[in-house]
Amino acid sequence: MQSRTSPEPDGQVEPRWHPRAVDDYVSVLDSTLAYARRRDYTGPDYGDGMSSRLLQSLPFENRVLNLVVQEVVKRTPVDSRPLLRVEHRRNYKGAALFAMANLNYHELASRRGEVDDLAFDPVAEADRLAEWLLEERITGYSGFCGGHRHEIQHFHTKGVPSDPDIVSTAYAVKALLRATERGLGDEYAEVARTATAFLVEDLNYRETEDGAKVDYHMNHPEDSYTVNAAALGAGMLVDLYEHFGDEDLREPATKILDHIAANQTDIGGWPYRLPASASHLSMDSHHNGFVIEAFQRYRDVVDADRYAETLADALEFYRTDLFELDGAPNFDEKSAYPRDIHASTQGMLVFVNEGDLEFAERILRWVLANLQVKEGQFYYRQYRHHTKRVTLMRWCQGWMSYALSEFLLASQDRLESESTAERERTPLPS
Repeated sequence: MQSRTSPEPDGQVEPRWHPRAVDDYVSVLDSTLAYARRRDYTGPDYGDGMSSRLLQSLPFENRVLNLVVQEVVKRTPVDSRPLLRVEHRRNYKGAALFAMANLNYHELASRRGEVDDLAFDPVAEADRLAEWLLEERITGYSGFCGGHRHEIQHFHTKGVPSDPDIVSTAYAVKALLRATERGLGDEYAEVARTATAFLVEDLNYRETEDGAKVDYHMNHPEDSYTVNAAALGAGMLVDLYEHFGDEDLREPATKILDHIAANQTDIGGWPYRLPASASHLSMDSHHNGFVIEAFQRYRDVVDADRYAETLADALEFYRTDLFELDGAPNFDEKSAYPRDIHASTQGMLVFVNEGDLEFAERILRWVLANLQVKEGQFYYRQYRHHTKRVTLMRWCQGWMSYALSEFLLASQDRLESESTAERERTPLPS
């Protein structure tokens, strides 16, 4: 990996993280959460074109038309949702992100002695969102699960709101576990625990020569495998193992990650799907970040050595190929654009997990300079010649609030640690 004080293109040396970072960015987190709270965490979402009321009003359905409308909404330079009357909904994974961000915000305020100054109760917000995750879970499966709340037209199949997936489920589990750990009730964790049965029994967990596989969702094509979704499933098992300590959670997590490690490319990253030809996506940034974070969780909770080489190679590829020195995210290993806010926020999470607050802050500064509309509101993507000027509730606001809250808590940890070390170095007056 590059040095944390890697020289900038003009020869200047990037200054190391400074404790003032906490003070500089708390207001951004406050404003980001306020933006979502005023809208009850509901808004436009990535890939929500199928929620177009005009499309739904047609007397027929056509896969190609569905794809056209969905991709027009996703890709046009201006926001076409109002024209196509796309219905805004609360995203399931987004609710989990906001729940965790609110809990982090409360912890940060508590540690800074600022709880009495808050204009709202973040714990109550998190509790309300956690309850919503339980109410809106998808029933009829072997265990707890959730999914997108609008239809998504895939190339071969169509996802509907009653179809759960491991990605949405994994983040809901993480949020529910945190709710229990922050004192909001044991029932959240007990429900989350049953997600293991969903993964094993409903998502076709099966062992292979080099580990194990698990499907992304119920209708996944049989001729390909989605790497990052499986990694998130393994990460979910690690989260549950950390909370409950059940050995039967560690074994499937290990086998899934064994398979992913065995399929790491020579340059350190992973394609979106195996085989790589099964998707138009290559080694894109935020999906590789998901995979890396799963290995980081395993390292921190289960075993620091098993995937040490895999993780080292992945982090070197991630930092040198998927980010610029100024913190700008590259889309994949070949293309800089579009520069996506989700790639930035996932990068912040990865480098916070590595204790590299310097680079996490560099990514944050790039986002604030390039994708922030006003304090607490963010745009979706920067293309080479234009910026996609739409604020997606989950993709922009949810991910930014969660990543920024994790960065601020880690920064507060560093600040307190440095303050303690300074006191210990300072001799007491005689």
